[in-house]
Amino acid sequence: MLDDRQTAAPWPTAYPQGYAVVDVETTGLARDDRIVSAAVYRLDAQGNVEDHWYTLVNPERDPGPVWIHGLTSDVLEGAPLFPEVAAQLSERLADRVLVAHNAAFDWSMLAREYARASVVAPVEQRLCTIALSKELRLPLPNHKLESLAAHFGVVQQRAHHALDDARVLAEAFRPSLHAAARSGVRLPLLECRPLTEWSDSPVTPRIGYQPSYGQNSWRASRKRPACPYPNPGRYEKEKPLMQGMRVAFSGDTSVDRELLEDRAVEAGLHVATSVSRLTSLLVTNDPDSATSKTVKAKSFGTPILDESAFTHLLRDVAPASAAEPRAATPSSE
Repeated sequence: MLDDRQTAAPWPTAYPQGYAVVDVETTGLARDDRIVSAAVYRLDAQGNVEDHWYTLVNPERDPGPVWIHGLTSDVLEGAPLFPEVAAQLSERLADRVLVAHNAAFDWSMLAREYARASVVAPVEQRLCTIALSKELRLPLPNHKLESLAAHFGVVQQRAHHALDDARVLAEAFRPSLHAAARSGVRLPLLECRPLTEWSDSPVTPRIGYQPSYGQNSWRASRKRPACPYPNPGRYEKEKPLMQGMRVAFSGDTSVDRELLEDRAVEAGLHVATSVSRLTSLLVTNDPDSATSKTVKAKSFGTPILDESAFTHLLRDVAPASAAEPRAATPSSE
């Protein structure tokens, strides 16, 4: 295991005091899917491993893609329910930044499980190692965990096993963290907002809250931070997305809408709540619908992509520096 306790430059005082590297395996990607296993590696302020923890979780439903995570119904039948492990998990997450590879997904799944258990997740911030690798300009062929691991010489033993994935990520995160410290890179930390309620049937939201895009969950309303990159213009077919592009979403999505938006934000895109002449791209699975966004997009000539194509492009978003300089333009989005 790598050990890099010393750096030439002083350690940044603004960096977090501890991290919880997390991986969860799930029954699928949708808002009603469940966690089947979870692992946490606790790291100190400089990324050194303190301890680790792993548990199976009975999802109380079909385990989903067994060919990926290898956990059958028979294996999970005697596993604890999430409420039975929530306290142990909370102890390992408390007062630490949650670190994950595609952190928006892991946080989204955890937040929903905590909400179902009527417990508040003790997580205030998360850090996505995909976003960090982009900040560091690592020469990776793609943003898969195996590519990040190979870059730092970390050997994977059991891919898609939560404990081994968390170990691999912990070992790859440590040198990434030290590289960021040496270069004075600001860590791409994002705020985590827990779900406020969860119900298996439609409910009336409490006053002061607004519903999410799925009828089964309610989230506190929030305002996203401003995108730090200038808008490079419209998306062009056969070219990558670029940081700063304004992306709007319309209609139902197979992956939770907030999760998609978080992925877009972590990739450096601007999530727009409406469509204007400045919008770079509209994502919708029903381009023939007559929603206000699709109608405006067609009238403005805004490019339209479906969810599958968009998530594929999210794997490799071009950095803002690769875009041609563009004069700042005021936006109403």
